[in-house]
Parts: sequence; structure tokens; C-alpha cells
Amino acid sequence: MTQTTQHTPDTARQADPFPVKGMDAVVFAVGNAKQAAHYYSSAFGMRLVAYSGPENGSRETASYVLENGAARFVFTSVIRPATPWGEFLDRHVTEHGDGVVDLAIEVPDARAAFAHAVEHGARPLTEPHEVKDEHGTVVLAAIATYGETRHTLVERSGYDGPYLPGFEAAAPIVEPPARRTFQAIDHCVGNVELGKMDEWVAFYNNVLGFTNMKEFVGDDIATEYSALMSKVVADGTLKVKFPLNEPAVAKKKSQIDEYLEFYGGPGVQHIALATNDIVQTVRTMRAAGVQFLDTPDSYYDTLGEWVGDTRVPIETLREMKILADRDEDGYLLQIFTKPVQDRPTVFFELIERHGSMGFGKGNFKALFEAIEREQEKRGNL
Repeated sequence: MTQTTQHTPDTARQADPFPVKGMDAVVFAVGNAKQAAHYYSSAFGMRLVAYSGPENGSRETASYVLENGAARFVFTSVIRPATPWGEFLDRHVTEHGDGVVDLAIEVPDARAAFAHAVEHGARPLTEPHEVKDEHGTVVLAAIATYGETRHTLVERSGYDGPYLPGFEAAAPIVEPPARRTFQAIDHCVGNVELGKMDEWVAFYNNVLGFTNMKEFVGDDIATEYSALMSKVVADGTLKVKFPLNEPAVAKKKSQIDEYLEFYGGPGVQHIALATNDIVQTVRTMRAAGVQFLDTPDSYYDTLGEWVGDTRVPIETLREMKILADRDEDGYLLQIFTKPVQDRPTVFFELIERHGSMGFGKGNFKALFEAIEREQEKRGNL
């Protein structure tokens, strides 16, 4: 059993060859962007802020931009494919179902970031270029990562529009809840094929200059039936964190195997959303119809013995089915949704951190057993 943590010295951060400002957006390709935007507005409490479609000149795609604090999701569907990008999105949804096609990263200099990435082995997808409107100029470029996922590099310091040129401000679809459900994207998890995890860890080390933050192998993430291995890479400031999972040999099919089968290859498995009040967020989202994984009462019987005091009483955690974990830096609270589409692929995590920069290692067994119960219902275990 191995878990390692690496903290990057400030001097190394100052010399970062690939500086980042944070996650810019998570971009989804979906079959019906209008309906997706409504779901994430009403169920996740997000606010529609920008739109691009036939009404403002986009004849090929319709895109809805939703935000909650610093978290930004973009949902795009194809109206009529007429370019390679439209054809890609159309095919992607047909083959993979609704899913993430782009983990866009905000950078201070998109041209320099692209040049560094390509020089160190990244496959270029879109050369750096400027897009402009009355709100200013954005510089964009894109590189490939695992599966059909891409990283668009976004330089937006000279822009004050609602999202990107070509988008116009939009009014909310529904009135968001009085209290924000979450504030930011905490991390984005990718699933890759057996034997490919270390290859993609090396990609992020070499191409983006990310460091290895944590790793979980062996018995860390295993139950009686299934197992996986995971390593976490992050930029020097820990603003962008990408756990990477691969399946491990076990008695039955793991959640990673199931994802790879139904998604049709590697891709983004789940998005973790940072919240300041996980109890209120879960109450709000559950009342709006979001389904969360269940946790047996027995999990909570001994929780207080090893997790200690938390902001939320154990009995409230039990009632809400929220998990807790503690490490040398503090503790965290977390809960996971069921998949948010018919295919058992993409789901979400809510996480409330109190010092801990971990990923809930103490909960892996309970989480995996909860996922296995859902897999068994689907006939996929």
C-alpha cells in the first residue's frame, strides 16, 4: 500500500515552465444542449451566463455557458455538422454519449504554453490564434490528451465579455438558489486503459510540467471484487488537479472497466466541485432531483473514532450519507452522485475541504462498494 505526497517549493513555482491560472471551463458535448443547460440550472443550481447559437450567428452548434462561482461548464450540441469540429462533436456524442471533450485551462500566455507543450511532445490540435469582439481579445490554442479529450489553452486577460467572442450574455433559465451550491472545480478525474496510467502521468510531468501530488496503488483502492490504481498530477500551485485512473486485475469488473466499456474508451470520469457547505448543497440538489450514492449506516458506526471532530456532526453525515476522511493536514467531507446520463459514465463529486488536500483515501472501500452495488443493479459487475 503506497501513498505519496509532493509539495512544490515556492522557488520551483516561480520557475514554472507551464504556469496556469486555473481551470477555465469544462466543455461537454451533448445530444441536446438546451435540455442539459436546464438540468444543470435547476438541479445543480448553476446560472446561465452566455449563449451561442443560430440566433447570434452560430449555424452549426448551440452552446450554453453556466457558472457557479469560479466553476464554468459549457454544453454544446450540433445542429447541423458543416465543419470538421461539428462533425467531430456529432460523432463523439453518437459513439460516447454525453461527455467531456475539453478540460480548458486558463494560462497567462497561450502562445508560450502551446509552444512549450508541443516542444515537449504534445500533439497539437489548434494553433494559437486570436478571437476578438467589442469586449476585447482572447488567445486560444489546443493540445490533445487521453482519448478524445483536449486541453484548450485560454489567455483571456484582455477580455471582459461573458465568455468568448461569438457568445452573448444570457439570462438565467431558472432563478438560482439563494445560497450558492458550489464555488469552484476542485479536480477532474480521467479514466485510461490498463497499463496507460503511467504514460499519461509522464505526459503531464513532461509536457505541462505538472508534479505528482499523490498516488494510490495496491490495496489502497480495492474491494473483494474490484480494484483500480490512481495517480494525481497537479500544477505547481495546485490550482489544477488531474487524478488519472486505470483498472487493476480483480475478480470482477471495476468501475473503470465499466466506464471504458460504455464510454468507448478513455475519457473524463468525474468532476469534483468544491463547496463551503456540503450539507446545504446536498439538501438543495437532492430536493431538485439529483441522485447520490448510498452509504450503509454501518459506515458511520465507527467513523467518529478515526475521523475525529468535524464541522458537521456524525449524525448529520449519517442522515445525508456524506463521507468523511482525515489525513495529516486536516479533514474533508465528500459525496458522489450517480451517473448523470443513461450510460454509466460521467458523475460528480461534492467536496468540502478543511485543511486536507487528499482525495478521501479512507473512503475508497466504502465508495467502491457503493458503486459496485449500482453496477450489480445494472448487470455490469
